[in-house]
Amino acid sequence: MTAMTPGSNIPLPVSRVAVDVAAPVRLDVSGLLLTGDGKVRSDDDFIFYNQPNGPGVTYRSGGGASPDAITVDTAAVPPGIEKIVVTASPDAAGQTFQGIEPTATIRNADDGSVLATFTPPHLGTETALVVVEIYLRGGAWKARAVGQGYANGLAGIATDFGVTVEEPAAAAPEAPAVQPAPAAAPPMPAAPPAPPAPGAGKINLDKGRVSLQKNQTVSLVKGGRPLLAQVKMGLGWEPAFRGKDIDLDASVIAYGPQRDHVDSCYFGKLSILNGAIKHSGDNLTGEGGGDDEVIVVDLGRIPPEVTGLVFTVNSFSGQKFTEVAKAYCRLLDASTDEELVRFDLTNAEAQTGVMMAKLVRQFSGEWDMTAIGQFVKARTVRNMVKPGAEAL
Repeated sequence: MTAMTPGSNIPLPVSRVAVDVAAPVRLDVSGLLLTGDGKVRSDDDFIFYNQPNGPGVTYRSGGGASPDAITVDTAAVPPGIEKIVVTASPDAAGQTFQGIEPTATIRNADDGSVLATFTPPHLGTETALVVVEIYLRGGAWKARAVGQGYANGLAGIATDFGVTVEEPAAAAPEAPAVQPAPAAAPPMPAAPPAPPAPGAGKINLDKGRVSLQKNQTVSLVKGGRPLLAQVKMGLGWEPAFRGKDIDLDASVIAYGPQRDHVDSCYFGKLSILNGAIKHSGDNLTGEGGGDDEVIVVDLGRIPPEVTGLVFTVNSFSGQKFTEVAKAYCRLLDASTDEELVRFDLTNAEAQTGVMMAKLVRQFSGEWDMTAIGQFVKARTVRNMVKPGAEAL
């Protein structure tokens, strides 16, 4: 895997590649097919959530559980198209990339293996980015890291690449149309396409308890309002083999907007963030019914510099998770003990650490919970900090 820097390029060893762009907040990702003069041919060359399929290029929504992605089948790209640019912009209207560190991952679209990653540096007032480009040079396809920002959002990108984004008529519910720019002086950029409604593609708490599958996301919204009360994250497990005690440790790691480590709450530090997060204490065996360890999170008191929480479990005693049964995490309303969300971990791997779930603060104020279920080699919370950051 290659960690790219602005302007660097790599040859593509496969014909089908996918580019996803992840950040601590929800992003809209799109792709534009460009000719040799750097312009689109028509509105069919703009691929985004309302027009997900184009010649050789497709858009895939992450549904809130994973990043949006653009897939390029270089063998199917029509003649005359020499470049596909992948763009990203925050889903929330008016939000900039200040304090948000997006990372593009270029993958083999057929097996998901990572070919390269790129994190654009020094972002500030930009509201849209050309992140990477897939381009044809000397008969071979390559990928280049770009990281070019636009302060006027998608409209700025559209103008540069010969398209204009028009606002729909007030009565028309359809998404904004994208049309070729006229040969005369380009018009003033209009507003970018309206983003999906908050929480689109995700479930919330309106219908009661939610059972999550791996990589699914639930928005902690009930009755149209963000849940900002005290919640409890309960974690439980049982020994898989009779009579064999297993000492697992539940922890929560707090991160800032650039995935920087702020603090960790675990058996050795039972309270962090001025009491906004508290740990119930260590359970050395996992025996008995109910939650083995509980972490109380006061969502309303989480300081603004904390935008992500990752809940982890480690096998301090060294046994692998294949020796653990019935591992789960669940989110409860601390005032009523009503179970809100549950994630049962199955198909354990022979590792000593697992990232169970994450809570990510959205720009609009609500928190999203995503089931992770990713195993790592780590017996202590200290060794979970880096993989936890990568999981955000």
